[in-house]
Amino acid sequence: MKKLFLLLTLISTFTMAAQNSGSIKGMITEASGSPLSGATVYIKSLDKGTVTDYDGNFVLDNLEIGTYDVTISYVGFATTHQSVSVLAGKVTTLNTSLKESDSILNEVVITANKQPQKITDVPATVNVITSKDIEEFPSFNIGELASRQKGVDFVRSGVLGTGINIRGFNSAFNSKNLQVTDDRLSTLIATGLPMGSFSTVTKDDISRVEILLGPNGTLYGPNAHNGLVSTITKNPRQSEGTTVALGFGNQSVLTTRLRHAEAINDKFAYKFHFEHSKGKEFNYVDSVYVGTQAYKELDLDRDFKSQKYGASIYYKPSKNSEINGYYGHSNNSNIGITSAGRNQIKDWSIDVAQLKYVSKHFFANTYYTWSKTEDTYAMNQRTQNYVSFVENGFSEEEARERSYMEQWLQTGPNQGDGFALQRGALFKDASERFNAEAQYNNNWKKLYVTLGAQYQLDMADSKGTYLLDEDGIDLDQTGIYTQLEYKLDESGWGFLFGGRVDNHELYGSNFIPKVAITKKVNNGTFRLTYGKGIAVPSILNLKGNLFGGLVLGNGEGFTLTDGTKVGKLEVETINSYEIGYKGQLTDKLFIDVNGYYNQSDNFISPLVNVADAANGNFVTHIGDKPIGEVSEGNTGAFILTYLNFGHVDTYGFDLGLNYYFSDNFRTSVNYSYFGRELDKNDLDNDGNLDGQVLESELPINTPNHKFSVGLHYNKGKFYGAVYGRFVEKYDFFSGINVAAETQDQDGDGVNEIVENARVGRTWNYGQLGGFTVDANAGYNVTDQLSMGLSITNLFNAKNREFVASPIIETLVSFELKYKFSLKQKTSSNGN
Repeated sequence: MKKLFLLLTLISTFTMAAQNSGSIKGMITEASGSPLSGATVYIKSLDKGTVTDYDGNFVLDNLEIGTYDVTISYVGFATTHQSVSVLAGKVTTLNTSLKESDSILNEVVITANKQPQKITDVPATVNVITSKDIEEFPSFNIGELASRQKGVDFVRSGVLGTGINIRGFNSAFNSKNLQVTDDRLSTLIATGLPMGSFSTVTKDDISRVEILLGPNGTLYGPNAHNGLVSTITKNPRQSEGTTVALGFGNQSVLTTRLRHAEAINDKFAYKFHFEHSKGKEFNYVDSVYVGTQAYKELDLDRDFKSQKYGASIYYKPSKNSEINGYYGHSNNSNIGITSAGRNQIKDWSIDVAQLKYVSKHFFANTYYTWSKTEDTYAMNQRTQNYVSFVENGFSEEEARERSYMEQWLQTGPNQGDGFALQRGALFKDASERFNAEAQYNNNWKKLYVTLGAQYQLDMADSKGTYLLDEDGIDLDQTGIYTQLEYKLDESGWGFLFGGRVDNHELYGSNFIPKVAITKKVNNGTFRLTYGKGIAVPSILNLKGNLFGGLVLGNGEGFTLTDGTKVGKLEVETINSYEIGYKGQLTDKLFIDVNGYYNQSDNFISPLVNVADAANGNFVTHIGDKPIGEVSEGNTGAFILTYLNFGHVDTYGFDLGLNYYFSDNFRTSVNYSYFGRELDKNDLDNDGNLDGQVLESELPINTPNHKFSVGLHYNKGKFYGAVYGRFVEKYDFFSGINVAAETQDQDGDGVNEIVENARVGRTWNYGQLGGFTVDANAGYNVTDQLSMGLSITNLFNAKNREFVASPIIETLVSFELKYKFSLKQKTSSNGN
């Protein structure tokens, strides 16, 4: 009887609860009617939410009776709010359609905190290149879109080569801006340089690119030093169909692309992509000096080509989780610019395999990267080698063959007197890298917690061509991180603290903190942040062995004949303080502004000779090993290496304005200022150890002023944009490369730098920068067929944008694209 009474009581309790509660269910779609799988449906006042399933459906059960503000969000779409009443014992239906974001304030971004977040809530300056921007840009090289972002130093080194820098210290070997694609590093293994055109993804598979300004190392690790560039590809469930594209332009550019995505059922989906592109670089030859005599680069090949393909499969074990497997490949031949001259890149391939798990609270990611090239070489060194053989009477055929690995040293008055030195110009690479990451995130009312760990194992192998790697070089690093956010929604205040500890096999442990305070005011958010970033020495900096041991890495330090110790390389650090505001000033005017102050220390120097053979002071040891054992045949009389030096303070601000004249027409205005304080009396800033501090030793390589204006129009089947960009002329120094105005650097009355003349081992064409106008337009002929035209440097301004690079002439790209939707196929079959 007692059990029966308890059972009746329990049933009565459930019945009363059901009568005093209700549910909300519905479907979330995009504007075209396609369901959005993974959209977030959230009731802030209850701190309760869910995500949509494969068909875009959701259910929120056991809600107390009342009226609630329901927020629906999805990355790349405008966040919407719906007022919904929950009735006792009833199910309220909420069906809504999300539109692609048409306002900077409605954007949802994912990179800053590794989870979806409205852009105004992010305690950082974030630029977004949206899928719509990419769709309406008819060129295979979407790197050009970076030129339209505030706070970004965009450079172009040719038809193919584009690059970005953020807040100073650019170079021809810049690894201070970390680049990631779908949560995997997009950097080369031995050098740490961004992959750029080596990336395995194609334009049509990119959903968005998010560019974060300033240090972001807490969640992403070393080398998110000055900024972070994150590329996010499309989920096949929201991008079903087939896209075929054909593009061509001047400089013999031709590109063909194919992408297909399909959801098989509520569990499985897949996609694959392919691209083949080719063209010819501008007619430019860099000078190679042997003594004071200039020679053309030997066997210069201006043709470039790239082939990429990849595939992904997605599996949903549950409504709130997904497993994604990816494999991608690229093969590239082009010209690469370095601080020691240009490289002729021949069939350099990148392969990557990734397995990733994502759920509401857990994230796990592992991937493997392979890098391979056999025939890439340094044109500068090979040309010097070739000249040494030809001038000593060797045949053309033998001179060319031996120029890859040797240089002839003449020792007597007659041709042929001498011997061959090992001065390898050939770069081989068979490096590999393994990465793994696990992360947990959750929230308890107002407190949001993220915990994570990362592991990386670099396995560099140059086959003895440019690294001290007779048995390969294996270096591992581990990072653990946490981030805590406390949000007071009623008052608009938010607080963030993040911390990360990285431990590297060679450079030890480093702590990377981040602190932020945000305050919502009306239609905007103020933010105050502090962050630290580190730029670690690359494997090339640590273990380099170039040109027969003339250049050696500094991973262990050096000892000289007189007992002098040269310290091993440590990490470069930056402490950054920033204040900013992003918001809506009027119904049509939006603003994003920031000001920052950075303190940078421990720069990695240009190559410096640490021996003093004239006074009998040779390099005797690398670490604790005699130099002859480490670099075979090296006497230590002349050793170029890298050192840490210097301190400099930099500061500036970025301003971005967007004004909407109408739903179809808007203008964007960007302005950036950059300044610096360099103490020339502090000999710690003497990068080449000659007793004088020069601007060229601590290369800022950033213009003081940048300004741009864009006009954007989109109505019906037509879309277009005109974009003007002004970059104040500025000096650029990077290794042997110089692009600067005539100047007396040391105050002795003699101009060490002269425009349009030889400076050291290069020709100086003068400062970089200038004014250019770009334009693009397109027309959707049908729902499936579109055509577009892009013109870079519309008025053919004669600007040079990077060292060891040509003047950038007008580039024209035309693209035809055909998209076949699977819904159209289903509809036609049904009819």
